[in-house]
Amino acid sequence: MTKTSLSLNRPIAFIDIETTGTNIGSDRIVEISILKLLPDGVEEVHTFRVNPTIPIPQVVSAIHGIYDKDIKDSPTFKELAPKLNQILESCDFAGYNSNKFDIPLLVEEFLRVEIEFDMQNRKCIDVQNIFHKMEQRTLAAAYKFYCSKDLVNAHTAEADVRATFEVLMAQLDKYSTLQPNVSFLHTFSSASDNVDLAGRIVRDKNGVEVFNFGKHKGKSVMEIFKSEPSYYNWMMEGDFPLSTKRVITMLRLKAFNK
Repeated sequence: MTKTSLSLNRPIAFIDIETTGTNIGSDRIVEISILKLLPDGVEEVHTFRVNPTIPIPQVVSAIHGIYDKDIKDSPTFKELAPKLNQILESCDFAGYNSNKFDIPLLVEEFLRVEIEFDMQNRKCIDVQNIFHKMEQRTLAAAYKFYCSKDLVNAHTAEADVRATFEVLMAQLDKYSTLQPNVSFLHTFSSASDNVDLAGRIVRDKNGVEVFNFGKHKGKSVMEIFKSEPSYYNWMMEGDFPLSTKRVITMLRLKAFNK
């Protein structure tokens, strides 16, 4: 049983999504579950099936068990977006591998339907990063390790989000070095200093924005855009997330203004 309580100044939303694939720039959500924990300890669970408007590959459906026929009559993300935006208003976030996948893809979905989902000043706790820093291993393994339970119905959003919440609370019980407040856990579970949500652009030890992929990995974004303007065009025409394209556009303008 969980002994430690999570110290909250505002609501925190544990999220888990099932999708059509793993490409943040082109894949879509087919199911989302949100476990919203309020500062007074009250829990809310919201789970939605979503029509992605594109086919789900059979190999992906075989993993999460959601097929095209299961979501053909479900609302699209555009139809659900106002409600989701309201549920998530003023929330910090938590999830399992959420900093690299769930949160960037969720924000991408909002951007596609022209809703500015503001991530400024939100804290994000990635339970997977805590697990890897403390023990090094999948959500099912973490659930077994910390909670002594088998994860039933793995790869269903609600089962996974519940397990993620329980794992975080068990981690707080197990490690006295972990502080049960969102600011500490946000910093501790951050794998790198991302500039964009997908982690394509990060800050180096000097605070300079550098590429985190490809042939220019580790090089200054603004310097590359000055010396090789076609690289910016290539990124803008590629299947990079909209949030990443916004960041590189701001950096390009910043370089021009210097």
